[in-house]
Amino acid sequence: MKDITNLHPRKILACQLRQIGDVLLATPAIRLLKERYPDAELHVLTEKRCLPVLENNPHVDTVWVLDRKALKNPFKALAWYAGVARQGFDLIVDFQQLPRCKWVVRFSGAPVRLSFPPKWYNRFLYTNWGPLVYGYAAKCKAGVLAPLGIEWNGERPELWLTDGERAFADGFIERHGLGGRPFITVDPSHRRETRRWPERHFAELVRLLRERHPELGAVILYGPGEKELAETVAAQAGDGALVPDAMLSLREMAAVQERAAMHLGNCSAPRHFAVAVGIPTLTIQGATGTGWGFPSDEHVSATKGLPCYPCNSNTCKLGTRECLETFTPGENLPEALRLLELGLKKKGF
Repeated sequence: MKDITNLHPRKILACQLRQIGDVLLATPAIRLLKERYPDAELHVLTEKRCLPVLENNPHVDTVWVLDRKALKNPFKALAWYAGVARQGFDLIVDFQQLPRCKWVVRFSGAPVRLSFPPKWYNRFLYTNWGPLVYGYAAKCKAGVLAPLGIEWNGERPELWLTDGERAFADGFIERHGLGGRPFITVDPSHRRETRRWPERHFAELVRLLRERHPELGAVILYGPGEKELAETVAAQAGDGALVPDAMLSLREMAAVQERAAMHLGNCSAPRHFAVAVGIPTLTIQGATGTGWGFPSDEHVSATKGLPCYPCNSNTCKLGTRECLETFTPGENLPEALRLLELGLKKKGF
């Protein structure tokens, strides 16, 4: 591999297609690239559903939005990949090595094509690769940039909210009777059963928090098809818990979270949005390892700590989901209270 520490690219493409949380976790690396090469055009390739994560980001000059539905025809898709690739990039950084990323890399002819260590059969696609880095996911992504002389120094994910989005959050808070009151956001959903803490546990933990802080509200978040679950949690949690009538967009959700004292949830995208907007988080870990948690005592990844953890499986091989079912709200209450009180102090309550 050639030495690229003295590279001076004019045009850079960063490839990070999905998932939503992963794109947000790539924003520290995007910032580091722009800071290293401030005069270069920085383009990002991502999927349509992830575009809101990058909106208003001052470090990104152009976003290439991959619409998978519009590119179902393989010939049309290949033509689109080639069109992106032929923009004259001097440097391509591929954070994923997914097939669609690799097509763009293959068509590009960029003199420097950088990624993490590829399998032997993919090595012809890349000119350079950085060492594998373990730990927090954003740190791992930034590790790809090591051959450029760039390293992660604790930068957190970034979301650049607008004044209009913050005004929406203020209106939401007033409409739901939360004006002047502290509240938390709660994300009880996850499409994988091994990563979803039981709804009754979320409800009970909210009740326990309200026993210590009776004025506390709780906004129960939900995504497509998840409103019924959110309503179940709110009903079981009792007074102070509410479910938005309409599902919040990603950026609306983040703006509401920015006004909250704490976020409580499963290991999914809202935890990363909460980090980006600067509020404490308590994440209940099931099968997933703690590498998704920002390394700070303001962001806790709580685990039952069973011998089988982390299994990273989508189904419980024991059939019990013991790591979640027996991980009681009472066990999580001390950390939840610590984080809540830290958030309340930050918000001036």
